[in-house]
Amino acid sequence: MSYEEPFDIITFLKKAVESGASDEHLKVGYSPFVRKNGFVLKTKQPVLTKEELDSAIVEIAPISIREQILTLTDVDFMYEIKGCSRFRVNYNRQLGMPGLVVRNIPYQIPKLKELSLPDVLYSFVEYPNGIILVTGPTGSGKSTTIASLVDQINNNSSKHIITIEDPIEYIYDCKNGIVSQRQVGVDTRSFTDGIKYALRQDPDVIFIGEIRDKDTMEAALKASETGHLVLTTLHTNDAVQTINRIVNMFDESNRHLIRKQLSETLRATIAQKLVYSKQNDKRYPACEIMVVTPTIKDYIVKDNIEEIYELINDNTIDNMISMNTSLALLTERGCITEEEAIQASNDAQELEKMFRGIYQGTKTYYE
Repeated sequence: MSYEEPFDIITFLKKAVESGASDEHLKVGYSPFVRKNGFVLKTKQPVLTKEELDSAIVEIAPISIREQILTLTDVDFMYEIKGCSRFRVNYNRQLGMPGLVVRNIPYQIPKLKELSLPDVLYSFVEYPNGIILVTGPTGSGKSTTIASLVDQINNNSSKHIITIEDPIEYIYDCKNGIVSQRQVGVDTRSFTDGIKYALRQDPDVIFIGEIRDKDTMEAALKASETGHLVLTTLHTNDAVQTINRIVNMFDESNRHLIRKQLSETLRATIAQKLVYSKQNDKRYPACEIMVVTPTIKDYIVKDNIEEIYELINDNTIDNMISMNTSLALLTERGCITEEEAIQASNDAQELEKMFRGIYQGTKTYYE
C-alpha cells in the first residue's frame, strides 16, 4: 500500500482502514508499518521524521493532554475519525524518540455467528451470575469476542450492563437494556474502584476490560458472588494456564480459599487465537472452550488443575472443545489447511494424529 506525501496522520489512518489493516506502527527513522491478517507490512510512505511524528501525536491527542503529551511516556487514549473508525492509540517513547501504535476499532460490532464462533457461546451470556473469561495473546480477537457477547446481551435482554475499560473501545447503543460505559482515569479512578462503585449502580452484567492485578481479581470475584455476571479478559493461552494465573496472584496461604471461591464463580473460559488462511486471505478464530462442570469444580478445589486438559479433550462433555479439535474442525470446513493448523497448534503431534484418523470430534460446535 502506498501513501501520498507529505505525511498526514488522518489520511494515513483512513487509507490503513480502507486496506483492511488492524494496527498501525509509527516510529522515527522508518516508514510506517501496518498489521494485516496478523502480518506486519512496511508501507511505501517516506521515512518519518521526529517533527512529523510529534505533529501527528499533537493532532490526535485528547485536548486534556495535548499541551503536555510530548513530555509524557506510555499514554493510551481513543481517537475517532467520523465515518471511518475509532482508534485505540498508544503513545510511547523508544530510545528517547516518540512512537505510536494504533489499533483500529470498527463502529460495527460483529455478531457471534459472523465471527464463526461456537454456538455454545450463546448460552454463556444467559448465566445469571458468575465469571466468563475470554483469554488469549495480544491480537487474538479477545476484545471483539467480548464485544459480541456484550452486544448479544444488549440486543436480547432487559439488563443494565456496566463496562469498565481503559480506554473505552467499542461504543454500545442502549437497545433492549441499558449500557453504561466508564473509562478508567476519566470516569473512575481505577478498575477496582470502577467495580466497587458499579455494585451500587444496579448492574446485572459487568464487563471489566482486563484483569491486571490481584485487587481487580478480588473485586471481580466479589461482584460475581453477589449475583452479577462478570465478563473479562486475561492474557493467558488456555484454561489451565488461566486458572493457575488467577490462583498465583494471591499469597500461598490464601490460595486454597481462592480456589474454592473460583470454583463457585467461574462459569466458562474461552481461549482463542486467530489462524491465517493463505488461500482465503483472512484469519479464523480457533477456540478452546472450558465449561465449569461439577468435576472441574472439584479439580479446581483440590488443585488437580492439569487433569482439566483430559476433560476438555473429551468432546462429548458439555460442549467443551480443545484447541486442537477447533483447529481440526476449521480444517475440515476448508477454512485453513492442515499445515496452517499444525503451525498454529500448541501440540502439533496430537493434531497430526487427529489428521491421520484418530480424530473423533463432531461438527455440531459450529452448526
